[in-house]
Amino acid sequence: MSNLSSDSSGPVRGHPSALRPAADPVARRWGALHEAAGIVAALAGAADAAPAADIAAFPAALRSLRGWRRTMVEQGIEDIALIMETGIAALLSARESGAPCAAPARALWDEFLAARAGLIALVPSELLQRRALG
Repeated sequence: MSNLSSDSSGPVRGHPSALRPAADPVARRWGALHEAAGIVAALAGAADAAPAADIAAFPAALRSLRGWRRTMVEQGIEDIALIMETGIAALLSARESGAPCAAPARALWDEFLAARAGLIALVPSELLQRRALG
């Protein structure tokens, strides 16, 4: 699943505003992560709910993010991409062999949600609020 860090920009069910194509490569990776997360959510039987305002505002806020926070977000997105690539490959392999994969998919989904929350926490709330408002 090496396309997690590619230029994927297609919408994911429930996440259209969070995944609009963006010129920023980090924002595109953010979108690709949500596409991968949609696969994991489906395998887990979890609802892939519409994004909260801060999730939707995140790609636009990235354009204003500088310094150590930007570096941490970039590294965090790369780290999550590697986790998702490995996890999805394992889940799909298990599924192909007939093994149940809902529980491990749920664990990966929960990890994604926690990691995403950590990345969002790195962005100052005023940037997210300003971007969410418009």
